[in-house]
Amino acid sequence: MMVREAPAVAHPHVFDWKHVWKKRLVTWSRWLHIYLSMVSFAILFFFAVTGLTVNHIEWFTHQQKTFQYKGTMRRAWLRPADGKEVSKLEVVEQLRKVHGIKAALSDFRVDDAQCSVSFKGPGYTADTFIDRDAGTYEVTETRMGWGAIVNDLHKGRDTGPAWKLLIDLSAVLMTFVSVTGMALIFFLAKRRFSGLMAAGVGAVLCYVVYLVWVT
Repeated sequence: MMVREAPAVAHPHVFDWKHVWKKRLVTWSRWLHIYLSMVSFAILFFFAVTGLTVNHIEWFTHQQKTFQYKGTMRRAWLRPADGKEVSKLEVVEQLRKVHGIKAALSDFRVDDAQCSVSFKGPGYTADTFIDRDAGTYEVTETRMGWGAIVNDLHKGRDTGPAWKLLIDLSAVLMTFVSVTGMALIFFLAKRRFSGLMAAGVGAVLCYVVYLVWVT
């Protein structure tokens, strides 16, 4: 008479930690990929579109407009009787108030005969030349249109520290979105090979364009 051994029964409290780890990683990767993509959608879309406009600046050259204004200011600010320095704050504030200049102050230079004051912002410049003896000045304001504005925002030129911080944040978000997307492909057995092949082809194409047409 043959006696058959009963099959081993897994203990109910023994976990497959490899399976649990894999499942949690997939869940977190999917969660991060979806919600980081949604949170950063607006800024990523902006930088994607303006990447095209930056590459075609010639589309927006017709938008540029230049205006000139003249005025006077107190000579006491420009040549103080007590020999003190030019009253830069008062000069800048008058230019802002009279001509509605909101861009950041870029440069303020003083020499014996005149002062030059420059304001710069995205798609905008205002250059002022002031005669220190006469107290007269001339402002040349250039507005380059919305195309130049979005291009400068894309490049972070004359945008200030807050916008530059936003650019850094968007770069971090794009990195996480890319990494979590790549992590997910490793858990899709049916799509893993084709997905990695597509990523590899994209990288090789970029390198070929650089190697053949750039260097």
